[in-house]
Amino acid sequence: MVTPLNIIFAGTPEFAAQHLAALINSEHNVVAVYCPPDKPAGRGKKLTACATKLLALENNIIVEQPINFKSEEDQQQLAKYNADIMVVVAYGLLLPEVILNAPRLGCINVHGSILPKWRGAAPIQRSLEAGDERTGVTIMQMDKGLDTGDMILTAECEVENTDTSASLYDKLANLGPTALVDTLTIMAEPNYQASAHNTVQDNALATYAHKLDKTEAELNWQLSANELHRKVRAYIPWPVSQFTFAESESKQYRLRIWQASVQEYQGNANPGTILKADKEGIEIATTDGSLRLEVIQLPGKKALAVKDILNGRSDWFAVGSSINKLG
Repeated sequence: MVTPLNIIFAGTPEFAAQHLAALINSEHNVVAVYCPPDKPAGRGKKLTACATKLLALENNIIVEQPINFKSEEDQQQLAKYNADIMVVVAYGLLLPEVILNAPRLGCINVHGSILPKWRGAAPIQRSLEAGDERTGVTIMQMDKGLDTGDMILTAECEVENTDTSASLYDKLANLGPTALVDTLTIMAEPNYQASAHNTVQDNALATYAHKLDKTEAELNWQLSANELHRKVRAYIPWPVSQFTFAESESKQYRLRIWQASVQEYQGNANPGTILKADKEGIEIATTDGSLRLEVIQLPGKKALAVKDILNGRSDWFAVGSSINKLG
């Protein structure tokens, strides 16, 4: 029989809260939840609690919200819980070694990729952008490096051609909690030895998932249709792929793309040329194939199917013209 573990949980967004819920419903004991201080949100800039704090309070679990762990007082407070393990999921704070080593079994992290691929801040987006056919979650033992710790357990899923970062996020949010509880079952065994069970990452195979930047959202028609399609999917829900349309020198608009598909095209039109504009979408030539824009968002408007936009803006999208300018 597995002895229940006393767990400190550290996390912030809904993704983390789903993992916390799995722990609350498991045989283990969550003794405290750590999350960042409440932040102003909404028009009134009212201080708002994160998803993990709300869930912890609903379940009468102690909540701690240190700004960081630099103070000895915060370090000692965590040590007082005498936890067996600390589970970290999308927490947002770097943990110093004194915290990593405080629990008996150390700290473990749920990471949104199959390590050592896509270490870093944006593994879901970079996996889509690269065209990976499979991804998943890794439960790893945390060390002082960035996602470099030994792997305890992995769980995989298929990346479909229609997946966006939003849908893939949901897939991993379903995979992660089960993988986490399975990991704790392994670690709670009386004869558990990390050195015998865990897998050391091969640093030679590591890739880095750089944090997203808004400037990356600009669509470059000099890329292939497949590359552009992957970017469209990777940047939903943020920052959303976009391009500038110039009605005139003084009137320029940013158009966001929420849905697109790759089409076969073997002509010689310049990249960025509009090939078709009908109820199916606006088809744009690229350096290899064409990209059909199917759902677009005009500035200050909600996202609409192209057929609805063409009803009022068909002059913007004349066949043979550039997608970036009128006429």
